[in-house]
Amino acid sequence: MAVNIEMPKLSDTMTEGTLLKWHKKVGDRVEIGDIIAEVETDKATMEMEAFDDGVLTAINIPEGGKATIGSVLAVLDGNDVVSSPAAESATASTGAQVAAVASAAVAQVVAAAAPVVHAAGERIKSSPLARKVAATLNVDLNQIAGSGPGGRIVRQDVEAASQSTTQAAASAPKAASSSVLASAAAALAAASKSRATSPASAPTPVAAILPVAKAEDQIIELSSLRKIIASRLLTSKQTIPHFYLHVEADAAPLMSLRKQINDQASTTTGNKYSVNDFIMKALINATMAVPAINSSFAGDHIVRFGSVGLSVAIAIEDGLVTPVVKNAETKSLLQISREVKDFAVRAKDRKLRPDEFDGGTITISNLGAWGIESFDAIVNPPQAAILSVGAVIEKPVVKNGQIVVGQRINLGLSCDHRVVDGAIAAAFLSEVKKLIESPALMLV
Repeated sequence: MAVNIEMPKLSDTMTEGTLLKWHKKVGDRVEIGDIIAEVETDKATMEMEAFDDGVLTAINIPEGGKATIGSVLAVLDGNDVVSSPAAESATASTGAQVAAVASAAVAQVVAAAAPVVHAAGERIKSSPLARKVAATLNVDLNQIAGSGPGGRIVRQDVEAASQSTTQAAASAPKAASSSVLASAAAALAAASKSRATSPASAPTPVAAILPVAKAEDQIIELSSLRKIIASRLLTSKQTIPHFYLHVEADAAPLMSLRKQINDQASTTTGNKYSVNDFIMKALINATMAVPAINSSFAGDHIVRFGSVGLSVAIAIEDGLVTPVVKNAETKSLLQISREVKDFAVRAKDRKLRPDEFDGGTITISNLGAWGIESFDAIVNPPQAAILSVGAVIEKPVVKNGQIVVGQRINLGLSCDHRVVDGAIAAAFLSEVKKLIESPALMLV
């Protein structure tokens, strides 16, 4: 019996993945737990694990190919190559969509009418997506009969089990089948009508200003990461009312303390602290001092977070990623420094895990390494604030009535005005400035 290997949903924002490398080839034996492929998501490169035994008989997506979630990447044991489910394919015909929806609906009815209790110790065949949906909906996979190849539990089975009630189980399968099929057909018809009547995804004014590529110009296809960056930042600028604050801080005390600590660390921990390590610590402490900044807009209410999840913007080859230092307020300067260094190394290799992007409540972006003195960052939704950090520069300053050479650093704060008002933002930025100018305070 053929078993489909499908493109799993590896992150909450993932819609498609790129098959970077196959670790198995057609004819190879596959065991449960084997790493069969590497998939690039919008956030990281992930190893894909096998959840079924068998012989790999077909590979549908070659290395470098893209596939939407649920698409069939390969087939175990079967002789026929199974194409991606039509209902989940962007290029499938309407007739094929109706057939796929009808098939899924029938599977729902069968699952609802005939629940199965798996024997103790029996391995339950289920797709990764089905397990994820089951955990979300609190559905026991032991009580579900799979409608997929070889009795494998698929997403539709889990959703059907979640929706089923005792009345549905007692009702006639034929009547239930008619009802579900009618609902599926109506939903599909409504979706088709919506697509036909809705405006084009790109408004005419936008299409009118798109560039025209000439023969000598290079066309660069968007990576999964660049697509999600474009989507999220466009959403941020269109839906979040930004406002911006700036302040210049005296960086000389911080630079002096950093030198002392690095001189000592060379013989103890061996860790070399960057300027950004100290600014991250200052941001974390300031967030605890002004907790209103650590919030998010949620429609009819505001969520104020109980801990600090510091998203750190890290530049990589085709964009940037923002892994999160979780519970940052509980960590020392050394812990933060080492954790961010580890993020930076693994980000370059696209080896960050999806869970390392979760839980961010405020972001820091530092362009000082490129000599940028100041800039305005875009709020990272659904957060309400992002701190932008420039380079430490030498410039003439007035001190005690005298013009002397000083070390100065520019800090910028971009805020969501739905959540944060000017006074709160000013208090937060002033607290960051105070800690930079009196850095010993952030270490006690």
